[in-house]
Amino acid sequence: MNSLNALQTPAAVVDVQRMQSNIDRMQNQVNRLGARLRPHVKTSKSWPVAQAQIVAGAQGVTVSTLKEAEQFFEAGVIDILYAIAMAPTKLDRAFALCQRGCCLKLVTDSVAGARAIAEYGRAKGHTFEVWIEIDTDGHRSGVAPESDLLLEIARELNRVGARLGGVMTHAGSSYDFDTCEALLQIARQERDLAVRAAHRLRQAGYACAQVSIGSTPTALSYDHLHGVTEVRAGVYVFFDLVMHNVGVCSTGDIALSVLASVIGHQPEKGWLIVDAGWMAMSRDRGTQKQKQDFGYGQVCDLQGNVLPSVLMTGANQEHGIISVSIDEGEAIEQRYPIGTRLRILPNHACATAAQYPAYTAIMADGSVEQWERFYGW
Repeated sequence: MNSLNALQTPAAVVDVQRMQSNIDRMQNQVNRLGARLRPHVKTSKSWPVAQAQIVAGAQGVTVSTLKEAEQFFEAGVIDILYAIAMAPTKLDRAFALCQRGCCLKLVTDSVAGARAIAEYGRAKGHTFEVWIEIDTDGHRSGVAPESDLLLEIARELNRVGARLGGVMTHAGSSYDFDTCEALLQIARQERDLAVRAAHRLRQAGYACAQVSIGSTPTALSYDHLHGVTEVRAGVYVFFDLVMHNVGVCSTGDIALSVLASVIGHQPEKGWLIVDAGWMAMSRDRGTQKQKQDFGYGQVCDLQGNVLPSVLMTGANQEHGIISVSIDEGEAIEQRYPIGTRLRILPNHACATAAQYPAYTAIMADGSVEQWERFYGW
């Protein structure tokens, strides 16, 4: 890890061995259950990371912005699911991608959205593949599997300019659980309701080839995937402290950390001041309502080993406040002198990664590489 001493701080550091272990774990899980894995690349937004997932066996990617779709297509990915309900104003960009050879899938959960896509496609002489988003847990978006609206949307997609490709869902509420039993229950619910929606569509005479489900907690909890064609998950590639609290990883699995330097002390408060504030870590306090609150992040030494009871408890824009429990007789300035380098594990890997234009990837031999991230919408 001596190569980290030469870096400017703060820096986003990826432990490639941990990352690869996470990739292999998820790929093996989905392979074992007989489905395809379509990773959500919004977490890393980086081609070297996605490339490692594809080499391991992933088929296609999921994106959350059209900019991601454009950039991953330019990198060589053809099969892309844009997993956000399609805004009509973005159809020009989606069409341009399709014209260039991208196998782009769009998503909608409304009659108006489906109609806009079909009308645009008809005007351009193009047929968009569209998946209907299913609400399986009341978390955010989607159509109830038993609703009349499901069939109404399918009817709009059964026109010139669009075709129904399948259904997709995301059990975002899985982040609220932290036992194997609860995660298995929400995983079964996500799977069964998506499969039910596809069955209703087929019974009504609509083709529904794809059933796409997934979140990192549920993907690691399914007991079977009968009726499912693919699984989507994203944050597993790095993991984070929220996932640690959910119970699907240990701190030793977390592959992303922020490298920071000690720039000051407040001995009477038990504080270190580091040069990584909320601009470096993000404001995400996702562990605040979980069983263990990690503040703004769990602090580790330069080698990535967790320092017990050392947390980033406060953050200003460029200053981070780290609270330390010092053994009797040892001054905080002596244990962590000015210039000491620490690594901080994030609450939410996606949010922390988004603060940086590139990652510093630590390879197995200790060397480092710079991996660019994609930006924008």
